[in-house]
Amino acid sequence: MRPNPALQTDNVAEYLLYIFQIEALVRTIDLDLTRLENELLAPAFTDPAQLEPQLNWYRAIVAEMQLRGLQKEGHLEQVEEILIELIYLHNTLLTILNDEKYKGLCEHAHDALQAFKTKSNMANRHDIEVLFHAMFMKLQLKMKKQEISPETESAFDLFRIQLAYLSKNYQRMKAGELNFVQNWFLGKPLICVKLFWAGSIS
Repeated sequence: MRPNPALQTDNVAEYLLYIFQIEALVRTIDLDLTRLENELLAPAFTDPAQLEPQLNWYRAIVAEMQLRGLQKEGHLEQVEEILIELIYLHNTLLTILNDEKYKGLCEHAHDALQAFKTKSNMANRHDIEVLFHAMFMKLQLKMKKQEISPETESAFDLFRIQLAYLSKNYQRMKAGELNFVQNWFLGKPLICVKLFWAGSIS
């Protein structure tokens, strides 16, 4: 089901994980819009007035995934853009704002995150992207009712706490409560940041 647009700023971590699920769902049906409508959407939305907006949203997703060759892996452009913003925010909290609390959260999660990177063959991915993949993995394990070891659960909890703090500051950034862009880039547009980080998302 199409998420509430407000969720993107209210809880960006929850929003991205939801879109990760949508991408995975679309892949399970081989990007087949007819199957999506008949097997998933039509049974859930019997009112045509409710069904059509859902179909339109999924049509756009399927079209982009087909156009960009995302049948097996990769993310929608909107997801990549949000990840770029979060990477920028992550680095800003660590450097420009020198946020001691966030530094502590990153330090606590560091060893577990590096171990997850190694096990998941994601050594070249940015920490923030890896955190989301880890939390998505936990979500999949829960949905499949697979057992999670106490050690792994502890690691997931560290990841969750870091992302929750980052998400809260993302909300503040979107609300204009953080002015680091002007202070650091002297008025340069955010697109400069996007171009700088574009190579780190795949």
